[in-house]
Amino acid sequence: IEFIAQRPTDRMGIVVFVGESYTQCPLTTDRATLVNLMTQVKNGIIDDGTAIGMGLANAVARIKDSDAKSKVVILLTDGMNNCGEIEPVSAAEIAATYGIRVYTIGVGTQGYASYPTTDIWGRKVYEQVKVDIDEATLQKIAKITDGKYFRATDNQALKNVYEKID
Repeated sequence: IEFIAQRPTDRMGIVVFVGESYTQCPLTTDRATLVNLMTQVKNGIIDDGTAIGMGLANAVARIKDSDAKSKVVILLTDGMNNCGEIEPVSAAEIAATYGIRVYTIGVGTQGYASYPTTDIWGRKVYEQVKVDIDEATLQKIAKITDGKYFRATDNQALKNVYEKID
């Protein structure tokens, strides 16, 4: 949200992906709408998983016909591609074809992390789940598209990444 606020003249959109991908907000300069829709992104809305290729392909489809001088996708993920019909590297090759630069961000810790789930009584609880980030694929996506790979292990590191991208 802070990154969105700092880029008042850019057309931006939001593509969300887990087990599948959807457009939360198409390209717009309306910051209030972007911020509002960003706050509405929640876990559990669609099937769980990590469809990195689908998320990137969806973002490419949204931005490819833009007449903007610079086209950039920020791909933020906490995992490894484990579902979806499009491989991440294939999506990166498509992005490169359209001159779209992809900045990839591997976010979270390696090992185990707390993950919100719902128990049998409908309460939100946290369980420890194994986290694997496919840094090699994220680095390859960035390289193919003339972007850059970043690693963020906490909120401050993520803020620093967004400042570098900005």
